[in-house]
Amino acid sequence: MVRPNPGDDNPLWQYFCNNQKRLIYKWHHYFDIYHNHFSRFRGLPIKVLEIGVAHGGSLQMWKNYFGEQAYIYGIDIDPRCKQLEEERVEVFIGSQTDREFLNYVKNKIGIVDIIIDDGGHTMEQQICTFEELYSAVQKTGVYLVEDLHTSYWSEYGGGYKKEGSFIEYAKNFIDQINAWYTQEQGLTPSNLTKTCTGIHFYDSVLVLEKYSNHHIPKASMTGKFSF
Repeated sequence: MVRPNPGDDNPLWQYFCNNQKRLIYKWHHYFDIYHNHFSRFRGLPIKVLEIGVAHGGSLQMWKNYFGEQAYIYGIDIDPRCKQLEEERVEVFIGSQTDREFLNYVKNKIGIVDIIIDDGGHTMEQQICTFEELYSAVQKTGVYLVEDLHTSYWSEYGGGYKKEGSFIEYAKNFIDQINAWYTQEQGLTPSNLTKTCTGIHFYDSVLVLEKYSNHHIPKASMTGKFSF
């Protein structure tokens, strides 16, 4: 369930409402999305990469939420963000449209459990980042892109039904995750077909849940026939 305003049962929402540390700016309904998909990682030795650091408040929030074994990485184009590093928080300075830089970060930190793209929100940035970093998420991890409403805003390169917007780009994922069943030669199983078992579209957010899926899914029957 995703609520317009989460309740006190959501620890991320509690942290946000009581935050006196660095600035966090989030849409309220995001917090249930985060908790629904991230709660299984709490207390584990995980690595999280967030694109878009700003004032560093969300890096602190993730560090608190995931616990003492989590290591949090950030990417931002603003060199001032480097000073926001602290214990178990490391920041890389560069552009998310610089594929060489993204691959440098990927090689530097290795496979991560969660990627959160809250960067510049342009179509080029979101697509480039996905193309370069989806492979950096471990085989049971989560890739999340937020603020997808920019896909409808011309100043970000978007527009309703506009070819090249991230929303239009991501709609192809629906075909890819179902590619095992196609009878058309134009659609064949892709890397996403074989590595993703869940695609969740929310208001302004896309979540991809990874899981190894290299074979056609199985169907079975149990019980007795009624007729």
